[in-house]
Amino acid sequence: MPGLLGKKIGMTSVFSADGKNVPCTVIEAGPCVVTQLKTVEKDGYEAVQVGFQDKKEKHTTKPLKGHFAKANVTPKRHLAEFKEFENELNLGDTISVELFNDATFVDVIATSKGKGFQGVVKRHGFGGVGQSTHGQHNRLRKPGSIGACSYPAKVFKGMRMGGQMGGDRVTVQNLRVLKVIPEHNLLLIKGSIPGCKGSIVIIEK
Repeated sequence: MPGLLGKKIGMTSVFSADGKNVPCTVIEAGPCVVTQLKTVEKDGYEAVQVGFQDKKEKHTTKPLKGHFAKANVTPKRHLAEFKEFENELNLGDTISVELFNDATFVDVIATSKGKGFQGVVKRHGFGGVGQSTHGQHNRLRKPGSIGACSYPAKVFKGMRMGGQMGGDRVTVQNLRVLKVIPEHNLLLIKGSIPGCKGSIVIIEK
């Protein structure tokens, strides 16, 4: 789907037409520059590669310098590919937040906040105190029994246990577009999205 790269600014709230206070996330969406056009003949599929946020040349590798020079654009920090753009695009074209002027809903892809190593109560919502899991009597936030009997004598894959939480690529679908502010490249969408302030997000129509 067509889309843009952006940066999460933070959360705020706006008033709707009927006076309700609606929580929303502010995203700096673009402007993005077309850095490559992929074709079926050359790459096996059609896509548009876009770049977001300028990067110093001294921090850019030689292969990427050549890649950006071919498109006649300055080095970019973040790259992403999108398919099925409605209008014809050329190398070096700029795509702005106005892409979402006629969009009612968008999907947002981002990396969720890392929570470190967490136990089963926080990570999987186990009962804990009050609903102590697996009939335990003195360890109320522990996972309890995880294995079977002498057969199959192993712990099955996918068993819900403590472990690393967060830091995953998360897609949130069907978020309502509340407002597009093209003069500041801002997009206001209803609700929250994954990631911390300043994190890079992918917005798809």
